[in-house]
Amino acid sequence: MIEISINNAVKTFGFKRVLDGFNLEVTTGEKISLIGPNGSGKTTLLKIIAGEESLDNGILSVRKNATIGLLSQIPLVVSDNTVVRDILLKPFDEIFEIEKKLRKCEEKMASVSSSKLDSILKLYSRLQDNFTSLGGYEIDEKISKICNGFKISEDMLNRSFNALSGGEKTIVNLASLIISSPDILLLDEPTNHLDIDTLEWLEQFLCNYKGTIVVSSHDRYFLDRVTTKTILIDKGKDEIYHGNYSYYLKESERRALAEFEEYKNQQKQIEAMKMAVKKLKEWGERGDNPIFFRRAACIERKLEKMELIDRPESKKTLPLDFEINNRSGKDVLVVNNLNITVGNRTLLDDANLYLKYGEKVCLMGKNGTGKSTFIKKVLESNNTDKGEIKIGSNVIIGYIPQEIKFADEKISVLDTARKFYTGTETYLRASLSKFLFYGENVFKRVGSLSGGEKVRLKLFELIQKKANLLILDEPTNHIDIDTREMLEEALCEYQGTLFFVSHDRYFINTLAERIVNIENQKFKQYLGNYDYYKEHKL
Repeated sequence: MIEISINNAVKTFGFKRVLDGFNLEVTTGEKISLIGPNGSGKTTLLKIIAGEESLDNGILSVRKNATIGLLSQIPLVVSDNTVVRDILLKPFDEIFEIEKKLRKCEEKMASVSSSKLDSILKLYSRLQDNFTSLGGYEIDEKISKICNGFKISEDMLNRSFNALSGGEKTIVNLASLIISSPDILLLDEPTNHLDIDTLEWLEQFLCNYKGTIVVSSHDRYFLDRVTTKTILIDKGKDEIYHGNYSYYLKESERRALAEFEEYKNQQKQIEAMKMAVKKLKEWGERGDNPIFFRRAACIERKLEKMELIDRPESKKTLPLDFEINNRSGKDVLVVNNLNITVGNRTLLDDANLYLKYGEKVCLMGKNGTGKSTFIKKVLESNNTDKGEIKIGSNVIIGYIPQEIKFADEKISVLDTARKFYTGTETYLRASLSKFLFYGENVFKRVGSLSGGEKVRLKLFELIQKKANLLILDEPTNHIDIDTREMLEEALCEYQGTLFFVSHDRYFINTLAERIVNIENQKFKQYLGNYDYYKEHKL
């Protein structure tokens, strides 16, 4: 059964046509991912399906009586006295109304005359059937299961929704949406702010979900596990791939090669036809023979009618080349018997860690275990409560924090880049353009840049430093899949030492040779990538 059908959709914002003849058909139970660079129209499409945006042209059809739930990247706007429990119970308003009517019927049955009892009993029976069919007796079990999965504690249930962090709001919104069990689940970046344990619970839940799912996400590991069909939004049009993200990667490469071969073959054919025309005309002129001119004209008509294949465009790439000036010593980072305490809470207790030159190591741990705090201590070197953090000889550190800020947020991209670029103004502008800062964009204030733009500018700064130790705290936050893959490729080629924190399991699998996980206030080592860690973790 067709749940969603979109035909020849057109949607424009200002001068930009986001959707341009886009088509989509979703059948019952399908789990579909929407991919494409930032700004390609994924969020817009989800809002159109949910009825929050309208098409400029085209047709949208959703199955009659189908219920739709949308998880937006922007949190709900509610009053300050709304607590988390209210948000989670909101989908059951209809059931609670029926329950109130059932209680009223019970009160009337205790005092009504026998002549009216029969009609009240009939009403009570109908209400109870509705209550049962809507899942009234399963509410507590359902909420308990979802709260356990998302680690929503009793304390959190009683907190004001507006007082929650951005990540906590996302978790509550997602939990509320799943509790309502809509026929069609629309998820816009559902994995943002989730730790790996919660992510894996969500993946399992969605894999078993009976309804239809359309999801936009940059989390490739998540897409591989949950989705079975991939829609690429490219220049406002749809490209369909009947498989998960890994299938898309292989199939898109195959298609690109096939398109390029087709283009090359047509170019050879066109060249051959042009040569034939030239020769026929020459023979016609030499022999004064009109037959040769007629044949030449016939070939020219065929050339005019030929549907030309456009040369396939190459993907835009960032020139991410992390060179190093000089290598460091063999011992890059040595941590001995380290204690870190924040307030009354101990994050690390007698923890030990060793990082040697050329290693690529991922630091993992649940939210709140002290990953970012530890990295800050490394950058401060010996500023510790107890124990030792020792940076090796000739180590030059390049660092990307989780929340990127620049020394002066009020100056432009160009002025910020001048501080760490040694070339001429012309070369600086040319170099920035390769990082997609060109034209008027170079005069934007760095404080007003998007998350992805800040990452690109920070990467540009990092490349100039030529550091031999890169410390990256959640480097894939805010960047789209294409940029993540460029970064992965560059880091795979990097000759220095890489120490990074990430929740991006695909990224970890690609890069990590060793995982250091914070467990019970210690560093525990796993000699492999994420899949190895998952298999061997107790």
